[in-house]
Amino acid sequence: MQPYELTLTAAASAIRARRLSPVELVDSVLERIEQSQPALNAYVTVTAERARDAARRAADEAAAGRFRGPLHGIPVALKDLIDVAGLATTASSRVRAGHRAETDSTVAARLAEAGTALLGKTHTHEFAYGLTTPQTANAWDRGRVAGGSSGGSAVAVAAGAAPFALGTDTGGSIRVPAALNGVVGLKPTYGLVPRHGVTSLSWTLDHVGPLARTVQDAALALTVLAGHDPRDPAALPLPPADYRPAPGTDLSAVRVGVPRTYYFDHVDPDVERAVRAAIAHLQSLGATLVDVDIPMTRYIQATQWGLMVPEASAYHEQWLRSAPERYGPDIRVLLEAGALMPAADYLRAQRARTLMRRAWLELLQQVDVIAAPTVPMTAAPAGQTTLTWPDGTHESVSDAYVRLCAPADITGIPALSLPVGRDRAGLPIGMQLLGRPRADADLLRVGHAYEQTAPQPALPAALTPLKGLSPAGLR
Repeated sequence: MQPYELTLTAAASAIRARRLSPVELVDSVLERIEQSQPALNAYVTVTAERARDAARRAADEAAAGRFRGPLHGIPVALKDLIDVAGLATTASSRVRAGHRAETDSTVAARLAEAGTALLGKTHTHEFAYGLTTPQTANAWDRGRVAGGSSGGSAVAVAAGAAPFALGTDTGGSIRVPAALNGVVGLKPTYGLVPRHGVTSLSWTLDHVGPLARTVQDAALALTVLAGHDPRDPAALPLPPADYRPAPGTDLSAVRVGVPRTYYFDHVDPDVERAVRAAIAHLQSLGATLVDVDIPMTRYIQATQWGLMVPEASAYHEQWLRSAPERYGPDIRVLLEAGALMPAADYLRAQRARTLMRRAWLELLQQVDVIAAPTVPMTAAPAGQTTLTWPDGTHESVSDAYVRLCAPADITGIPALSLPVGRDRAGLPIGMQLLGRPRADADLLRVGHAYEQTAPQPALPAALTPLKGLSPAGLR
């Protein structure tokens, strides 16, 4: 096994035990980036020398017995919405050409202080306003979408080109690409991870969270990232905490809600089959299954768009006036439409969110977590814009991908996507666990119990030699 194939947790343990040098790890991951980047294009920019310098510092500190924390010497990639002093934050847009961040975002500063090595910035759908990340190819099939908007981060992790990465989630932008690329994605409770220094899409919906290969890896990253920052008005006044799951797989005290409504409507049969099998596996670990009805389902899409669209247009107002031609056509039309939305519609969406959050909190008194598909279908072919369900219902690909993720963003509850199987084409399928606000640790414990005991692929397709690369590219 090469160092780039190690999970974050395994690599961190090996570094602490001095069986692996941070320099060896970073060099291995950088080589993997060099191999995979031509085929997958996960990265906007790679900061190789910066990563090597950080790895050498981490190695020197480790040799002296000084470890900064559980991520000491671990390389990381950041979605290109996240500021790092002196580096470009392009948001994968021509609007940001030439932009350089003056200071670190809160999360970048926390990761640097923890001793990580920055590999580079990963692609996003332009300004995070989309669900496909068209610049980046799916790690399992280059002819299919990566998912978005954190597509570059998910693909980098799936391909072994980063042990973990950060993304943002406003309507599913961590969980969608996590599900489509067979990795773990965590959208924490709203306000748990500060967003200072992160380019906004919709400030009342935006979340920052990790993508990783395992639930335990995501929990380790959250332990470093979470904690109050007064510069984010939405940041929760909570002290730092350890989110790593305790050993054990007994779920006998856990009530798992199984939706009777909404989450299994218009879902691909392979996806439903895999998720229901995963739910049955949770039951085999002792969990009690409880049928639940999802509240206010007819208002979910209208509320999501009613909040996100005008907030995004307000954020982009100045650029939209001064340089509208620099936006991609799909993003420009959304921003222009949002500028025309009446204030009364935005206020109605806010009222609907309040009622929806109250209803979800009541629902989550009946169960500890809810288990459901992350997305209704696996990765769509690149360029496909719509699909038709067997009953004749037409839906855009973007609407399909956001549909099952939106409730957690609207209500601010934590949501975890983890891989639970593959469809008939061999593409990954994700299950979503949703929990009570601030109960991220409980969510991670259930996900960790599942991944410890459920059958897992012996070797993810993304970690085999990448299709389409010449032998010369696999040095």
